Parts: sequence; structure tokens; C-alpha cells
Amino acid sequence: MNKMEKKGKNMSLQDAGTAQADVAGGKEKNSLYARWGWLAGPLVIAALCLWHGLDVENSVTETGERWLYGWYAGLAVLALAVTAGLGIELFIRRKMKLETLFVVSVAALGLVYTLVLPPLSAPDEVSHYISAYELSSRLMGREAVNENGLIRIRAEDAWLEDVNDVLADDGTETGNGNDAVILGQELTEGTYQRLHEEITGADGYKEPETYQAGAAKPADMANDTAVSYQPSVRTTPLAYLPQALGFTLARVLGLGSLGLLYMGRLFNLAFFAAAGRQTLKRLPFGKTVVFGVYLLPMNLHLVSSLSYDVLITALCGYFTALSLDLAYRARRVLLKDVALLALTLAVMGPCKMVYGVIAGLCLLIPVRKFGGWGRWLGSAAAVLGAFLCAMAAVNLGTVSMYTKAEDSYIAWAGETGYTFAELLHRPVHVLKLCYDTFVWKGTQLFEGMIGGSLGNQDPVLNTPAAVILALTAILVILALKKPEETVQMKAGDRIWIGCLAVLVLGALMFSMLLAWTPRSASMIEGVQGRYLLPVLPALLLTIKNNRVVRTGNDDRGLLYGIMAMDVYVAVRIFAVVCLRL
Repeated sequence: MNKMEKKGKNMSLQDAGTAQADVAGGKEKNSLYARWGWLAGPLVIAALCLWHGLDVENSVTETGERWLYGWYAGLAVLALAVTAGLGIELFIRRKMKLETLFVVSVAALGLVYTLVLPPLSAPDEVSHYISAYELSSRLMGREAVNENGLIRIRAEDAWLEDVNDVLADDGTETGNGNDAVILGQELTEGTYQRLHEEITGADGYKEPETYQAGAAKPADMANDTAVSYQPSVRTTPLAYLPQALGFTLARVLGLGSLGLLYMGRLFNLAFFAAAGRQTLKRLPFGKTVVFGVYLLPMNLHLVSSLSYDVLITALCGYFTALSLDLAYRARRVLLKDVALLALTLAVMGPCKMVYGVIAGLCLLIPVRKFGGWGRWLGSAAAVLGAFLCAMAAVNLGTVSMYTKAEDSYIAWAGETGYTFAELLHRPVHVLKLCYDTFVWKGTQLFEGMIGGSLGNQDPVLNTPAAVILALTAILVILALKKPEETVQMKAGDRIWIGCLAVLVLGALMFSMLLAWTPRSASMIEGVQGRYLLPVLPALLLTIKNNRVVRTGNDDRGLLYGIMAMDVYVAVRIFAVVCLRL
């Protein structure tokens, strides 16, 4: 390693503000701030736990479910342990490198979120669950789909999609059509109660007769298997590989339904932690900004679920890091770098093709680093070709269906929708709908990106407005230039990244207009703030400039503030769910 490389590495550790070296100078390590700053987090969290304990007490008074005290006490202990542990590392030990700290903090905070927001509670998580289940069966060499195209599951897992046991053997409902309940779809005190009964076998819980030991199996069940009536997601199976591996391990170990779900969630979380670690290692600057984005409540909720958004966010972040590293730090682009860019885009692209727009980040890399226009063109063809081949292999049928359709029907609204050809011939109308959506739903999209409407897009389970503003302010501060830093990104580069972000938003709106919006709607339906998380790191990195400079260079307090607020959001959500009787 030459002197320049060593200097660059040391600067990256200073940028993290959490390295072994004293990032703000040797004297600060012995200051009161460094020794006792970590105590602020646990003290505030303890006070807030006591405050929200009043909500839990009100719930127990109303329902008589005293076990909620034990659950809340356990959550409070975990919350204090995570807050104190991370604070001690950030302010006292300071031994971990930034990448290691990221893995530890994401794992700890992700564990809190996966306990508070139970399985199948994340957006579309039941669809991701059954898709991972199908892949797990294929990995185990078992029949994944029956003759009717329904996915086979273990008989003991059927209750997850029918908590109230209202579905008949053929999948039709025996009672009110609204009575079929999927676990976690709407988080209430009853959801926690069912989990409590499943875990402890509490008195008063009676397993549905269909699945009791010795009971006759329905006609569509054989060898202790059942079928799911949830459709799987048509996308690359790689999007569900971590979850499927977790499911497979759980099935081999003979774990129950909840063990299966939590094992899949933990594998998904582990994948994100590993991918995020590689992203931070590859980034040439702005490491703590990306660290902060990945700790946002919405992202923690998603990465601790079964959602394939984990793969999208992780690989978009890694592709961004690769592109910026090759543009601003690497001396030249090697063949392995082109292969990594192509592979990352090919794996991530088919999940949501609109994110293929981030391939434009490669244009930040100077042609001279490729060795000339010939090699640049060959590299561009390889990266773009890998994306197009993956799209053709996975999504050709879907793309063809939408582009060739002569009419459209939006099932959820029971109305007709737009066709692809029609939208192409009405560009002004499309722009008007995009503008109206951004104007009227812009605040909702922003809050949704940070932490609004957690759970299954539940507006009650949100991050308080004050916390959203504080998290936003911290991210902006982390993105600002420090006194010792050199701004590498030129104005033209920042404008280009901003254009790519606008293109992603536009592509998202167009796709939702085509697939989810009825003709009667005055705005585009289905666009959610969480869809913007994959491009948020690159957008924040454009803030760094020479005109606005931070006075401090230590990011520990800022990162710790995000972590403490994450813990508070989880504690508050638990208390809110307890009140929903």
C-alpha cells in the first residue's frame, strides 16, 4: 500500500468519525462529552419507556392481558441495552471500524424492529413470504406448486394466512368476506395476543380443528401439506434467496411457523448488513451519510422483514458506491470492476426495472480511466447488455403484457385503467398527473421515505413529525463538507445525479399510473415514499460543496442520535399497537 492509499484510508476513517483514531483530535477522547455523552441516550429512552408504559397500562386495564407487562418490560430492557451498548462503543471504546459498527448497529436495531413489527406486517410481506416459500421448496427438491398452480406449504403454516379460520378447504370463505385475516396485516393488540399464544401455548387458545393432531386433512392436503392462496411475485428468484435459505434451515430443523418466519427475516437482515458493509468499504466519501440513510426507521422496518426491497436497496447502494469509487478514487477501471457493475445491475434490475436508471451513474466515470473510447464502449455494452438480458429472461412477459394490452382493468378499484399506448399518446396528461401527485402527496412521500406509515402502510404506526425533522436535519449535516475534506464532485456531476433521481421518480410514477391507477383518479395511486430509499444516498451526497462547511468533524453524536430515535420509534409503536383493541 503506497502513501497515497494509506492517506486515503485514514481520511475515510476520519470521515466515519468512529474509527480507532481520535477523529477530532487526541484531547477530545478524554472530554466529558466523550466519556459521558453515551448516557444521554439510555436516560432519554428510559424516560420515554416509562411514559409509554402508561399506554400499555391502559391496555391491560381494558383487556386484562397482564402478559403485556412482561413483553413491554422485555422490550424496554432490550431498548436500553441496545442504546447503551452502541453508545459505549461510539463514545468510550471506539474500537470498531465504521463498517463493523454498521453491521452491529443494523443487526441490533433490526432485531428490535423485527420483534415490534411482527412477521407479515411489512408492505406486501405476505407475497414475499410465499415467494420465498416457493423457492425454499425448490431448493429442498420438493414439489413447490400443485396441479392448480397453488404453492404448497406445510399444513402447520396454513393459519398464517387465515388467522380466524374462515377459509373452506377449496379456499373460499365460509363467513364474511372480510373475516379472512393474514397475520400482521393490521397490527392490533390481538396480533400480539396471537403471537403470545403461539409462543407460550397459553390457556384459552384452541388450534383450528383442521390442523389439530389426528384431525382429518382437507382434500387439497396430502402428506401434511396444504396450499397457499397467495400469489407469488413474478421476479428473479435471486430476490428471495436469503429468505429462502432461512426458510430451508427452519424446515430442516423442524421449527414451527413463527420460527420459519423469523429465520427468513434474520437471513434477509444478515444479507443487508453484509451488503451494506461492502458498500461502505467501497464508497470514496460520504460514508456516514449512507450509514445514516440505512438507519432510517422505514429502512430498518424493510430490512428486518421478508421484503425484496432489501435486495433492491442493498444493490442500488453498492452500485452507487462502485460508480463513485471508479469516478473519484480509482486510477483506472479494471475488468473485474466492469464485471461487478454488470452483475450488480443484472441481479437488481429485474426486481423493479425502474431502478435500472441508476446505470447512468457510470457516466460519471471518465473515459480515460477505461483506457480509451473503445474500451469504454465495450464496458458500457457489457453493463447495459447484462441488464437487458436479465430483464428479458425475467420480465419479458410482463413488459409485453403491458405494452401490447388494448385495454386495462384495475382490480383493486374495480375500474378501467390506462394502456401503455394511450399514455404514450397523452404526454401532457401524464405530466399533469405526475405534477398533481407530487404537489398533493409530496409531504406524504417524504414522510414515507423516512418512517411514515410503517407496518402494512398503516398511517397510525408512524414516526412522529418531530423525529422525522430531526432525522432529516442530521442527514443533511452529515452530508456537509468538513473543514479537512476536499470536495471531489463537480457541479455538473451533482446536476446529473439529481436528474437521475428525478428520472427514477418519474419512472416510478409512470409504472404506477399504468399498473395501479384507475381512470377516475385525479392523482397517481400506489406511489410510496419507501420507493425513493434506493436513490436517497446518491442524492444526499450531492449536498457536499465548498460554500457550506461544518464547524465540527466528529459524526459520533449524530449517528448516535439516529440510533436512539430508531429505538424510540420502535418503543412507541409497540405502545400504540397495545392501544388498538
